[in-house]
Amino acid sequence: MEKIRELSIDLETYSDVNISKCGAYKYAESDQFEILRFGVSINGGPVQIYNLACGDTVPDEILAALSDESITKWAFNASFEPICLSNWLKRHRPEYFYGYSIPEDPASKYLDPSSWKCSMIWSAYLGLPLSLAGAGAVLGLEEQKLTEGKDLIRYFCVPCKPTKANGGRTRNLPQHDSAKWIRFKEYNRRDVEVEMSIQKRLAKYPVPEQIWDEYHLDQEINDRGIALDMVMVENAILFDERSRADLTASMQDITGVDNPNSVAQMKQWLSDNGIETEFLGKKNVAKLIEDTDGKVEDALRLRLQLAKSSVKKYQAMQNAVCKDGRAHGMFQFYDANRSGRWAGRLIQLQNLPQNHMKDLAEVREIVKSGDYDTMELLYEDIPDALSQLIRTAFVARYGYKFIVSDFSAIEARVLAFLADEKWRSKVFAEGKDIYCASASQMFGVPVEKHGINNHLRQKGKIAELALGYGGSIGALKSMGALDMGLTEDDLQPLVDAWRMSNPFITKFWWDIDRAVKTTITRRVQTEVRGIKFMYKSGMLFIKLPSGRLLSYVKPKIEENKFGGESVTYEGIGATKKWERIESYGPKFVENIVQAVSRDILCYAMRILSHCFIVGHVHDELIIECSPGVDLNVVYQQMGRSPDWMPDILLRADGYETFFYKKDD
Repeated sequence: MEKIRELSIDLETYSDVNISKCGAYKYAESDQFEILRFGVSINGGPVQIYNLACGDTVPDEILAALSDESITKWAFNASFEPICLSNWLKRHRPEYFYGYSIPEDPASKYLDPSSWKCSMIWSAYLGLPLSLAGAGAVLGLEEQKLTEGKDLIRYFCVPCKPTKANGGRTRNLPQHDSAKWIRFKEYNRRDVEVEMSIQKRLAKYPVPEQIWDEYHLDQEINDRGIALDMVMVENAILFDERSRADLTASMQDITGVDNPNSVAQMKQWLSDNGIETEFLGKKNVAKLIEDTDGKVEDALRLRLQLAKSSVKKYQAMQNAVCKDGRAHGMFQFYDANRSGRWAGRLIQLQNLPQNHMKDLAEVREIVKSGDYDTMELLYEDIPDALSQLIRTAFVARYGYKFIVSDFSAIEARVLAFLADEKWRSKVFAEGKDIYCASASQMFGVPVEKHGINNHLRQKGKIAELALGYGGSIGALKSMGALDMGLTEDDLQPLVDAWRMSNPFITKFWWDIDRAVKTTITRRVQTEVRGIKFMYKSGMLFIKLPSGRLLSYVKPKIEENKFGGESVTYEGIGATKKWERIESYGPKFVENIVQAVSRDILCYAMRILSHCFIVGHVHDELIIECSPGVDLNVVYQQMGRSPDWMPDILLRADGYETFFYKKDD
């Protein structure tokens, strides 16, 4: 066998665990997990298929290469292969398994990700689809993923339903359909070939090493996982069941309907009681409560409590928790290819309900002890309490604590810096409240959070949240401006006041718009305040201060619905399909600001990579550490300005806790 420098790998596997619900880590640690086929190309050569399900063995040289840091391993969605191979090697060929990090680190149970590279991440970096079939189709590859792959996977890779026709078996083996098994071999081979073709097609657009370093750090965080308090999780699910039963019974008593959860039945009951409504969503019900009383109000309040969906998060924890009591694989690197931000997986740390209860620790202990009667006695709205407790199910392991550190107003700081809106940067330098300062700038009077003109702070806040990326009246409404006491007549003056008080940001939007259009139409490089725009081989690239590129596929200038000109490009749109997407200056600014904010978080993650980072959310890091680690040192390190943007004013704050929460 020739000396191995590089492997391209694709595995076909079986497990009784549902990978979409439970994740790859729980899938691969199952006692029933096995590798059926091992497809591999050595140094770009022909693909070899090792049929492990029928007794083939993988050569020792290839097994040794899996733990050899000098040999690059490629796969599409490469996080899957090392997870599977880690478990398989430890079980079948432990002499070839070498973990990484220190024994105290839960990540040490897996193969070192530093020698793995992922063509899906390469695809995402260039704004292409995050599926092998999608990327191959957009790139127009001759080798295409076989379309019957899903059927073959459904047949061989997951349990089957026992029937009379299949003799009551719960799994399909190669001998049950030899023709499909032969086709499955070709599917395995084709996946490796398509993955290699993607690499060749993208070779002139290499991924910078810094992105691979970030990817490897991401894999380490996923390998490490985060501990869950499963006693609390199980009790929360039981509490929710009892609470829902009680609430349903109360609603039946009030309304007399058989199923109070039925929208049709509840709408009829409301109609019978003089209330006509099209919808019974949370916002609609909350508004109806304001205009009702008596038994109608009581029934609507009960419906609002039943609408709390906290139990789904607890069930997601139940699904995801692995044998070590931790949830692994909760972060998808580079999922948002317009900014490069992460997306959440499984439990979705990015969209957990906030907590505002003052006695959070006490109510948490009540749930953990299983004392439902006390819970019912002390808390009128049990679903709301359980919802606020979701974060607290993430815990530091025994003998450790969490340090949670986050950036203060990171996007607002980045936007002010990039646009050179000096008054805003001065506010940040002096540590003042940006909402008060914005209101003061807009209305020309002093505004203090708990003092003079305090009533204007809310207008400053809603304007800050809604208007930084070209938003207007619609953005204010979607941010809840009308629910905050503003009237329709207040909205346009608010938009005008914000834009007049932020002239450099407003100018920045349209400078970016012109630069993008000039680059696309004239095929020349343009630059706005250090942000560079380039066109190459049918791609628009935006070069950020970090050196990272944002990629837009096949950009064009087209007429928009208003009769003006807009930029369009190909990408995954709101429909989750590959389509043409319309954009303009403020939207590109949003992409740029979120991307730079993401790069600043990555810089902090790399500075603190010697710590056990277990989670992160946009502007926040969760670190699991020994009790002696100094909180102040962590957030001072996190607040360091990156060398590629040394003059930006960053501020990080932090707190210590034994369970995750949102600190007020």
